[in-house]
Amino acid sequence: MTNCQVNTKNHGILFLENRYNILAVNESNTNDVIKIVGNPHTKSISDENTWIYIERILTKGKYYKLGQNVIKTNNVMVLTFDKYGVLKAKDFYDKKRIADIKFTKEITENNLSDKSFVEEFLQSIRTKMYGGKR
Repeated sequence: MTNCQVNTKNHGILFLENRYNILAVNESNTNDVIKIVGNPHTKSISDENTWIYIERILTKGKYYKLGQNVIKTNNVMVLTFDKYGVLKAKDFYDKKRIADIKFTKEITENNLSDKSFVEEFLQSIRTKMYGGKR
């Protein structure tokens, strides 16, 4: 095993940019994409014809990073097909381009994780009962 293999963690499709360059708009279709890249990691929520692929490589940081994982490669490929399965658009986002994307600052409220009064009351009783028995 080489040193490179020991110090990196891969997630997704390796060499995604090379595979992106092989695909041709208005020529490639879904079968070509599956043969070259494989099945998509995910499909768009609003459109089944938008496929998303991910490549992420983490490596150990330098001594001044205290050995923490550092993102070496973070690529996303987005492919859009027409209703016949022909590639109509392709986008590639590397680490720099992803950083330039502006996300909304709005926060979605999640009421599912809120506990009811009864759950909170029982939790406090349980804490008081078992709090000193560690």
